[in-house]
Amino acid sequence: MSNTQNPLQNKQKNTQSTSHLAVFGLLFGALCWGIIWYPYRIMAEAGVSGIVSSIYTYIIAIVLAGLYFAKDWRGIFKLPLSIAWLCLVAGWTNLSYVLAVIDGEVMRVMLLFYLSPLWTLILAHFWLKEKTHLTGYIAIAVSCVGAMIMLQQPNALPIPTNQSEWLALSAGIGFSLTNVITRKSSHLSLQAKSFAIWVGVIVVALLVMPFVDKPFVDPTFFKVKHWLVMGIIALLLLAATFLVQYGVARINATRASVLFLFELVVAAVASYYLANESMTVSELIGGALIVIAAIFASFNNTD
Repeated sequence: MSNTQNPLQNKQKNTQSTSHLAVFGLLFGALCWGIIWYPYRIMAEAGVSGIVSSIYTYIIAIVLAGLYFAKDWRGIFKLPLSIAWLCLVAGWTNLSYVLAVIDGEVMRVMLLFYLSPLWTLILAHFWLKEKTHLTGYIAIAVSCVGAMIMLQQPNALPIPTNQSEWLALSAGIGFSLTNVITRKSSHLSLQAKSFAIWVGVIVVALLVMPFVDKPFVDPTFFKVKHWLVMGIIALLLLAATFLVQYGVARINATRASVLFLFELVVAAVASYYLANESMTVSELIGGALIVIAAIFASFNNTD
């Protein structure tokens, strides 16, 4: 009896293996983003602001990735100037997200950030001229209701009440704008987009530094444990970037969007056990509606 396998069976196995790796990539990327706030808080407790720690961690990430992709540096001067927009918008998105999760309640920040599908639908409709289907309109309505319930307060408008929540909201808008710019920048490679994002964080952080009252920390301030924490953050950033990109490239967008909601589960568990944070009933209801809206939004282009 022959042990040789049918070529079709081999192809199916390879496809299944790729699919499993892609799912793992998305889930692990979501895991990274769901816990990355904690080491940043450790740095903040050591007296290093989120802006300063972002500068250092993204420099480490760029150095590590630059060594791995050394051959790609030759094409850096051939990149179009339009990459500057991706650089600045994505830079603000990542920096404002980090600043929000350092000082704010993790789950409120996460959920305000996850209003991003709402902004993506609106931007895609008016900028990319993409058709908004019924599921898209449902997502917009449900996400708005969820946000209003989560942000409700006595005798006041249901809007963010502190800097962290405003930063989270702006990060979600920035993330949506980043997605739209990325769609229009299909001519850029994964490496170019990744480096643009990382460099963008450093550039935006340096631009913001003069307007904050926390000073820049000299490298000599850090002890071995600080460098270790920042190294871990840099590795999380690299893993989140490349594994998510790997997954998104091999799984349809709808499934990928739903899988990435795993980040909220990770953040909820981590914030409960690591920061003793819990959600109120209104936050749970509003948050559930925002998650449902995100799922509806992911089906907008499948009608």
